Amino acid sequence: MTEQENVRTIQEAYASFQRGDVQAVLNVLTDDVEWLTPGPTGILPLAGHRRGRDEVAQFFSLLNGSEEVELFEPQEYVAQGNNVVAFVKYRSRIKSTGHTADADLVHVFTVRDGKIAEFREYYDTAAAVEAYRTATEQGAAAAS
Repeated sequence: MTEQENVRTIQEAYASFQRGDVQAVLNVLTDDVEWLTPGPTGILPLAGHRRGRDEVAQFFSLLNGSEEVELFEPQEYVAQGNNVVAFVKYRSRIKSTGHTADADLVHVFTVRDGKIAEFREYYDTAAAVEAYRTATEQGAAAAS
């Protein structure tokens, strides 16, 4: 596949996500997809290393249960070989706290035979932790 075809694969997956069509996103993943999202797993429910479509489906279920996505806006794509890097503006409201989380995301994809074989996400996890913390936790942290 060409680099441009790989970029189109990512753009189509993003368009499916924006429509709320998680099944279409899952359909563009390889069976053995690797999905890595940084952060402390005890605080950030989306953090962790997942393998396979079923575990990625759990990721999207957790996302739906924990955040209300207010903005998901891909800004730029850079492709080289089988890798595509996407820069994304993101904002969500954390359902458990009501706090807003803004992030500049960097997504790194590896595409194999027209499907996403690997996803790695990079962003300011400290800001996300703050958004997930309750007011009580924030007060306790400030007092210590």
